Amino acid sequence: MIGRAKITVIGAGNVGATCAHWAASKELGDIVLLDIIEGMPQGKALDLRQAGPVERYDSAIIGTNDYKDTADSDVIIITSGLARKPGMSRDDLLVKNVEIVRGVTEQAARYSPNAILIVVSNPLDAMVYTAWKASGFPTHRVMGQAGVLDTARYRAFIAMELGCSIEDITALLLGGHGDDMVPLPSYTSVAGIPVTHLIPKDRLDAIVERTRKGGGEIVSLLKTGSAYYAPAAASVQMAEAIIKDKKRILPVAAYCDKEYGIGGYFVGVPAVLGKNGVEKVLEVPLSPEEKAAFQVSIDHVKELVAEVEKLGK
Repeated sequence: MIGRAKITVIGAGNVGATCAHWAASKELGDIVLLDIIEGMPQGKALDLRQAGPVERYDSAIIGTNDYKDTADSDVIIITSGLARKPGMSRDDLLVKNVEIVRGVTEQAARYSPNAILIVVSNPLDAMVYTAWKASGFPTHRVMGQAGVLDTARYRAFIAMELGCSIEDITALLLGGHGDDMVPLPSYTSVAGIPVTHLIPKDRLDAIVERTRKGGGEIVSLLKTGSAYYAPAAASVQMAEAIIKDKKRILPVAAYCDKEYGIGGYFVGVPAVLGKNGVEKVLEVPLSPEEKAAFQVSIDHVKELVAEVEKLGK
């Protein structure tokens, strides 16, 4: 990567615009904000550019409706698609969002054939699979943002319970981005102390359950949309690990074949993120109970991908 990185964010709604905001504040590179609505990405990009003198970032930020402006991007964050409304599950979005994600990915891949894709659209695991098929990219250059967000929610709830800094909480979470995700208390610690030593089992179980329903809780509170600050921050953390070749170990929706015996699907697992994208999937030992919960999550992802395959025919 010579000079500044180029980051394209597709979809200038709440999640996309906030991705651009976080990326600019970290000065990760120059940013292109793309949307089909004329004027919206241009207006938001100009507003962000004008915040630069106050927040002291020099990122060039443009808004556009033309994929030509995204050419030669290093990282592309795909946020396009319908957002959840109260009463909707992530799965309810499948049919419409397959069509949207397939279309934007084909266009983006045409202009940036060497980019790394980070998919945020729901239902997440199925949309990552859709983007992989539509782009024709190798699997290590396609991934989904889910685990970073879900783990952040889990860590936030633990910090709230203990009244301690989130900086001291390390946690891990596996599985699909849905109500059957698998937070792992056995891999959760607070300043090195196992969380099971600090929080009673019934309270920890309640925190795990709240984490699983974390997105739905926000949807029901907002009533007109879904979460965007944390999803965007999580996406940009992944982009930063790639752009800066940080080799961060983060939970992401990565392609797993032999790993965990998954057999060729994108599922949330801990992975090393660097300049090549997903550089390694880490396999961790799981208890029988954790394995069973992870398998339920994997089976659900497989069902969603089967639906995607039907829509592609």
